[in-house]
Amino acid sequence: MSAALAGKVALVSGAARGIGRAIALKLAASGCDVAANYYNSASEAEALCAEIRAHGRRAVAIQGSVGVPDSVDEIYAEFGRHFDRLDFVVSNAASGVLKPTVEMTLKHWRWCMETNALALNLLAQRALPLMRDGGRIIALSSLGAQRAMPGYGFVGASKAALEALARSLAQELGPRGIRVNVVSAGVVDTDALSYFPNRDELLADYARRTPAGPVLTPQDVAGAVYLLCLPEAAMINGHTLVVDGGFAISG
Repeated sequence: MSAALAGKVALVSGAARGIGRAIALKLAASGCDVAANYYNSASEAEALCAEIRAHGRRAVAIQGSVGVPDSVDEIYAEFGRHFDRLDFVVSNAASGVLKPTVEMTLKHWRWCMETNALALNLLAQRALPLMRDGGRIIALSSLGAQRAMPGYGFVGASKAALEALARSLAQELGPRGIRVNVVSAGVVDTDALSYFPNRDELLADYARRTPAGPVLTPQDVAGAVYLLCLPEAAMINGHTLVVDGGFAISG
């Protein structure tokens, strides 16, 4: 097993499936112990942790809603029962409502903003007492932060807020030796994409327009997160790294 990140500890939110699961496995394969946060996928989170432990790393599944302050406090309390340090926080958990913007309500707005954007700030605040010089905070965004997509208005707005927040955190935490960046993924065929009414159209459009190839996998996105965790990425701060095979540059 590679040991590029040996001895480090990572907290990954939304780790039970999809991109979050791929990130947790990638960091574990690189030497990290992992706290895998989940919301309602206990069996999948436990299966992930069992897989990580089978490779000789420590892993613990922690339930909680990352957009709720009290719940984040509980996540970190449980984290502290297993680990005494935190090197990497990956704010991956996301949710939203896929409807036309003109049909949305205040409840929808709050759900999207709190789960997708506020969560980053909550996770970062609680991480600071545990983080040392060299810590990394990485948030997951999407191309909807920059592009208009049908039914994605509130989610896209929350992702744009997430990216702006990450830049401010990068400015504030940089002097403490903590780097904050964003990985913005293209169209990845995960369980989450099944909720899009135009899923097949999105996948077909991605396959047609992407110079680097027709399929973007969770492992591709996890690889970008891994790169930002490496010591060699110490001077990358406040950046949004787009991982889409060139989709966004194609007409």
